[in-house]
Amino acid sequence: MAKHNELGKEGELQAIHFLRKKGYEILEKNYRYLKAEVDIIARKKEILVAVEVKTRSSNYFGDPQDFVNHKKIQLLLAAIDYYVTKRDLDVEVRFDIIAILKKKDTTYEIEHLEDAFLFF
Repeated sequence: MAKHNELGKEGELQAIHFLRKKGYEILEKNYRYLKAEVDIIARKKEILVAVEVKTRSSNYFGDPQDFVNHKKIQLLLAAIDYYVTKRDLDVEVRFDIIAILKKKDTTYEIEHLEDAFLFF
């Protein structure tokens, strides 16, 4: 597996651990619909949360969340719309980003941006 793929998978595991500690129930990991992949679908109380995880080993070229572009947002919206419709869910939906920077000493700096797409 390529090094960047390994870092991405490790970031997703860190994000899942982080969310569980904050009281989220993890419903799906790597949910796919057409060309879209939602890294994590979680629930906290009555809110369904679609989480995009961005992990980087450096912020030299920008913060991890800077790499979520308009096309990715459109794909995530379509995937969650399908997920909610297919399951006939009546829930509030929120889109979050978990931005992770891996430090040289194998620790992680995690930033949770709730309602992240409001800022795009």
